[in-house]
Formats: sequence, C-alpha cells, structure tokens
Amino acid sequence: MKTIQERLDQILPKITDPSFKENKGLGNEVGYHIFDYQPEQEMVVRNHVAFIKERINNEQSDQRVVEFDLYEVILDILEEKGYLQKNFEMEQKKGSQFILNATRKSLRLTLNNDLVIKYIADRVQKNDLIFITGIGKVFPIIRSHVILNNLYKAVNQIPVVLFFPGRYDGQELMLFGEIKDDNYYRAFQLVDY
Repeated sequence: MKTIQERLDQILPKITDPSFKENKGLGNEVGYHIFDYQPEQEMVVRNHVAFIKERINNEQSDQRVVEFDLYEVILDILEEKGYLQKNFEMEQKKGSQFILNATRKSLRLTLNNDLVIKYIADRVQKNDLIFITGIGKVFPIIRSHVILNNLYKAVNQIPVVLFFPGRYDGQELMLFGEIKDDNYYRAFQLVDY
C-alpha cells in the first residue's frame, strides 16, 4: 500500500500526460477522476493541490488548472445574490436544518439552472483541467455525486479531478470513510493505493 505522499507524487505526471485529456468515460465524455484520501490527510492534500496548480499554471503551456473549492463557490454565490448575511440571520432564528434546506433551494441544486454548476461552467475554458475540492466542507449541503452527475452536462469535454476525503472503490463514494454518498460509476480512481 502506498503512502499519501507516494500517491500525491503520481498526480502531476498522470494529469500532464497527453493521454489524460483523451481518456474517455463510459458515455464517451472526457473521464472524471477521483483522488480519494483519508480525511485526516486533508491539509497535506490541500498543500499538494496548491503545488500542482502553481506548477502547471506557471508553465508555458495551453493547459491550466482551475480549482473550485465548493465551500468558497457557495459563499461567492450567496454573496453575489445578497443571501449570505440573510442566511446567517435566518440560521439564528430558525436553526441549522432550516438554513441547510433554504441554501440548497437558493443554489438550485440538481435543477437545470443549478447555480454551482453554472458558476463552474462560466469560469473554465476548453483546455482547462478542473479540480474540485472542499467536498468535506460543504457536507451536507452538497453531495459529491450530485456535483459529478450534473457537471458533465455543462463541461463534458473538460477533465475533472475530484479530491475526495473518504473512500471511492470505483462504484461507491464513502465520505469521511463513514457516510455513504451514493453510487457513482462514471469516474476513475486517479491514483491507486
């Protein structure tokens, strides 16, 4: 079994290999990849994601890594819509469960006009590589399988790497190694154990 550092060190060569962008998923869309890891390794993974982004984005190439921390995305959307302060006030009055449901509705999750998916799609270009982070920070507002199921409709020719604090066995996502997220069959494990 590989250490987390050994697995992280395999990411850069893998995603910069020209065949990576040509990797097709089951529906002939560009393949989605999941890098799963133990939740306690979160800071090591975050630091390595920053390193990879800097390395690729500072090279003179047509590839660019665009990271979407889902927590930051939600904050940006709520702020832009003028809902962020209202959410804080409403949570104090009506509780966390109420605000979770209200936030999901305001983000239009799983609808055709899903604001999180639109946010991502509006900020990427054809030759980009999308990194999705912050899955643990947005639970239970957003579930990873919901993002993956809806994102391919908007950016189906752009490779996606989801950094997942939990376990992915090629079919099932287990957030934090404990919470069954849902089955997801379109993604490949980016780096094996």
